Amino acid sequence: MKKIIAIIPARYASTRFPGKPLALVNGIPMIVRVMRQAAKVFSDVCIATDDVRIYDQVVKMGGKAVMTSASHSSGTDRCLEALTKYQKENGKIFDVVLNVQGDEPYIRPEQLKALADCFSDPSVEIATLVKRCKSLAELNDPNRPKVIVDKNWNALYFSRSVIPFFRGGELNDDIVKKTEFFMHVGLYGYTAKTLTAVCAMPQSFLEKTEKLEQLRWLENGYKIRVAESNYESYSVDTPEDLNRLNKMQLK
Repeated sequence: MKKIIAIIPARYASTRFPGKPLALVNGIPMIVRVMRQAAKVFSDVCIATDDVRIYDQVVKMGGKAVMTSASHSSGTDRCLEALTKYQKENGKIFDVVLNVQGDEPYIRPEQLKALADCFSDPSVEIATLVKRCKSLAELNDPNRPKVIVDKNWNALYFSRSVIPFFRGGELNDDIVKKTEFFMHVGLYGYTAKTLTAVCAMPQSFLEKTEKLEQLRWLENGYKIRVAESNYESYSVDTPEDLNRLNKMQLK
């Protein structure tokens, strides 16, 4: 049985939404909601932050957190530092690290379990989730990366553009629903060894072009196992997103 830790990177600074991890989602700080969802599946859940305000709030509300450098360029790098510190502080060694997005306060435990289950295959080094596109608007949104997969459910490519290119005429909602267009759900899992390796890699051409760090891993020869999720994602990027989410009164 592989030992798994869920790490939730959380920065206070944000161009579009400063202080987002501490924003209240139906009365509870967003980062705390994510932490509690992850704790429904995993016994080890850690917030990786560069801000003492986030650290203090998490600890105050019963969670575990570690302080990490403010200079990390990605959540993946922050996860590696947090893993190292958490293992040292708690005397534990983990086989798999799940990188859970801190801006999805209603992430489903079923999604986290589906990602963790990918590692029941000993050949899997990196895993992520996808969901089927339901509309042309989703498919055309460059902020919602698309994925194409092979017959073994390994990712072939990720892009902010529509992939694969549809050469059968003009796309519409009905065609999108009937065709296997997949969107990426921004959760990652890595073996601890692979996490260390990918963090040591320099940025790649594809990554810089599309602004998607997972392309660095593909470009360096890693396979990314994909599991399909049918659950809706409710990410918060702006204060407007938060207002919409609070009006929905989700549980």
